Amino acid sequence: MYKYKYKNKKTYYQLERLVRGFSNHRRIQIMELLKKDPELSVIEIADKLSVNMKTIAEHIKRLAMSGLILKRNELQSVRHKLTKNGERILEFLRTLE
Repeated sequence: MYKYKYKNKKTYYQLERLVRGFSNHRRIQIMELLKKDPELSVIEIADKLSVNMKTIAEHIKRLAMSGLILKRNELQSVRHKLTKNGERILEFLRTLE
């Protein structure tokens, strides 16, 4: 019998929430964009991906809830960047290619 010992082991529910956070092609695109160009606003992301701003805002919300991106207020805009987990997820996804 194998026994794994992890610090801060996530529950199955937490893992599911994480996976659901990036399980969309548009969210993966957003994460790739933020990896190359951190600190973008929703408007800038929408422009770069040629996607409706409301759609991007909803995807950003889900990514943030999953802990894959961070939000930072800057005057009248909100800037976004990948978390360490977000970077790890992108690395993992590239191993599947």
